Amino acid sequence: MTLLSDKVLFIDGEAIILDKPAGLPVDAPRDGSISLENHLASLTFGFQRWPLAVHRLDRDTSGCLLLARNPKAHKRFAAAFEAGTVEKRYVAVLEGVPEADEGTIELSLKKVSTQAQGWRMIAAKAGKPAVTHWRKLAVKDGRALIAFTPETGRTHQIRVHAQHGLGFGIVGDPVYGDGQGAMLLHSRFLSVPRGDNKAPAQATAPLPQSFVDAGFGPEILEEAGL
Repeated sequence: MTLLSDKVLFIDGEAIILDKPAGLPVDAPRDGSISLENHLASLTFGFQRWPLAVHRLDRDTSGCLLLARNPKAHKRFAAAFEAGTVEKRYVAVLEGVPEADEGTIELSLKKVSTQAQGWRMIAAKAGKPAVTHWRKLAVKDGRALIAFTPETGRTHQIRVHAQHGLGFGIVGDPVYGDGQGAMLLHSRFLSVPRGDNKAPAQATAPLPQSFVDAGFGPEILEEAGL
């Protein structure tokens, strides 16, 4: 089992930001497999309380995940996510190459469920508003590395916006893409404001090896200022 104590990107008395590995669910799965909950006791760092996740990353998404170290901090951080004041930036590799270099996707999202396919999110006018800004960073072998900056935080937002807004699924996406290999979606940067008198809790998560293996190394992000 990966030691998440080795994956800490930021820590102080209120917050921990982890570089969550792909494949680790935040919430305990029904099948009883390992989740973030199994690691919380090792993330106390001298505190009696276990930290609590403030938001969610999909099981197959890697990168920055915020934990609160006490209930008051959890309430304030959750309010910041709800108010849309948290700065989030993701990177992903798409199965194709969008024609434009940048843009904004505005597609409302709705949850649907069928017995055959289970549940998923779809673009629907009756859904909840969702806005994502994007920028093309690099192209290789018919695929594109994209930086996504979501304004809202809907379930599967970037995954559905990539498919329906840009016309291409994220490489490895088991629901909206081809499902072949690792899903190349990474929470690169997270910054949570904490008022005028305190610096934000923020961190940048290193690019996973799976991106490098696909031909998109960290130097691309460094050149782009990401």
